[in-house]
Amino acid sequence: MSFLPVEQQLEVIKRGVTEIIPENELIHKLKRSIKTGKPLRVKLGCDPTRPDLHLGHSVILRKLRQFQDLGHHAILIIGDFTATIGDPTGQKKMRPSLTMDEIMENAKTYFDQASRILDAEKTEIVYNSEWLGKMNFSDVIRLASKYTLARMIERDDFTNRYENNEPIALHEFLYPLAQGQDSVHLKSDIELGGQDQKFNLLVGRDLQKIDEQEPQVCLMMPLLVGTDGSAKMSKSYDNYIGIDEPSNDMYGKLLKVPDELIYTYFELISDVPIDELPAIKEKAEKDPRNAKHDLALTITRMYYDAKTAQDAREHFEKTIIKKDVPDDIPEFPQQTGSYRLIELIRSVGFAPSNGEARRLIQQGGVSADGNQIKDVNTEIHIDTETDFVLKVGKRKFGRIICE
Repeated sequence: MSFLPVEQQLEVIKRGVTEIIPENELIHKLKRSIKTGKPLRVKLGCDPTRPDLHLGHSVILRKLRQFQDLGHHAILIIGDFTATIGDPTGQKKMRPSLTMDEIMENAKTYFDQASRILDAEKTEIVYNSEWLGKMNFSDVIRLASKYTLARMIERDDFTNRYENNEPIALHEFLYPLAQGQDSVHLKSDIELGGQDQKFNLLVGRDLQKIDEQEPQVCLMMPLLVGTDGSAKMSKSYDNYIGIDEPSNDMYGKLLKVPDELIYTYFELISDVPIDELPAIKEKAEKDPRNAKHDLALTITRMYYDAKTAQDAREHFEKTIIKKDVPDDIPEFPQQTGSYRLIELIRSVGFAPSNGEARRLIQQGGVSADGNQIKDVNTEIHIDTETDFVLKVGKRKFGRIICE
């Protein structure tokens, strides 16, 4: 197999990367790969602690895809075993462990979503329970003997919790060892991770040395800041954009990205060619409004297609800028009777729960035929004459009629 020259591969590999440990070994591996025609084994581990992926996850998944496009072998580890331990990275207290049923439920859609980024046919999918689950207690003791407590406590989160007299369970020390054992088992050449995963990735490198393997190169990516402009993208912070978001919602949420993050989003989560990034950076600084629309159009196109992305832009301009009602809104026939507005919003699918519907009303995000409703106790009477447009948030419209 033929590969691009090392310099050209490095230009792609280093895009958006925060740290490579060590870069000289990466160069050596790339040169050897070119000489032998053998692809590098590039590993990315993902614990299915939640079922949905967002654009923050896409940062590292896109890096794995870039390695695929360069001709290397991508290995996606579904951490069904490590998820039962719970990654302590960044945690101020013990993370609750998930049951295997919860993990497998989350994992069902994980690869389908990741396949919107990766080349599914060229991705090796493995579950680390295949080898970690077969280890007996003696195996675990031997693995634990390879690392000292002093080395483990060097982790900032462990150090901080220890100094603050916060409990650290012994099983939390086993998580980095388990992740490192993945690298040993798979004989990985490169492991990818967020910058918060540096310690875990280095443990894998150490364990490979102890096992007399050539150690992996550790490549770290930044954590994508969410739409609030302050915290990392997370469903917990409600600052996320799901990769399965409806196209109109994805477009609208991307327009919420702070001006100072426009270029970062282009660099980390878009497919814009490297040589176009300088011009994008200049436009983001001089004309952030239009640059943000370019960003929304680019990302929405990546997960849908050009026409859908353009339709999303037109939808935004019509419903948000011109404040018109879309032409093709869905109808929701209701039986005759009185309905609490909260329950009506939930029943038509515009809110996942009564609590969320209540919050939307209180924040002024609900209107009927253009009239804002802020009373959470409002009741709607449905009869044969009923025909009005219910608007929830900025992009959800539905026509309420009687059956």
